[in-house]
Amino acid sequence: MIESECKIVLVDDHSLFRTGLRGLIEGRKGLRVVAEASCGEEFLALLPGLENEVVFMDFSMPGINGAETTERSLAVKPGLKVIALSMFGEERYYSRMVEAGAKGFLMKDSPFEEVIGAIEAVREGGTYFCEQLLRSLASRMQTVHSDREESEELLSTREIEILVCVCRGLSNQEIAEELFISKRTVDKHRANILEKTGCKNTASLVVYAIKHGLVDIL
Repeated sequence: MIESECKIVLVDDHSLFRTGLRGLIEGRKGLRVVAEASCGEEFLALLPGLENEVVFMDFSMPGINGAETTERSLAVKPGLKVIALSMFGEERYYSRMVEAGAKGFLMKDSPFEEVIGAIEAVREGGTYFCEQLLRSLASRMQTVHSDREESEELLSTREIEILVCVCRGLSNQEIAEELFISKRTVDKHRANILEKTGCKNTASLVVYAIKHGLVDIL
């Protein structure tokens, strides 16, 4: 449940979509849309007045795209929590949004409860992949046996266990409790996993795990 007020910014070039999403969001207690932008440049102009807001960011916009806008904005305001938005068929852009620093990932036709789930997850420092996107990623990244074997050679059994827990959305403390190890040990393993896989953040770890067949999308 979202308790304290959450300030939200909508960045999308379709005014009807922004209006519809705004209406749904502001109908939920504790959520407030504080700003809107129709393009990346317009959003970047808003940055001085933003701090830790949740930002819904469309990828395909006139001018600079959502990924570049995300990179630029996080360089100035690293406390922003960006949730990427995409139409069906544009999932291929999500790896770019992962690299840019987005924490949440939704399709534009995702159920509203997934929107709420994404907001809650990123506010708590986690990531969120909508179910439709995960299925699409799994389909596009046709896992081959050699990929899994390569990952199992690269990562230890414990590291794979932790990676699977990360994909389940567990925090380091929750992983520690589930595996009966200290949080410090989880922190160390997680740092090693990032270094070994070349991933930059949790979102890219999820994509890596799906690509290499370490998690199943049912």
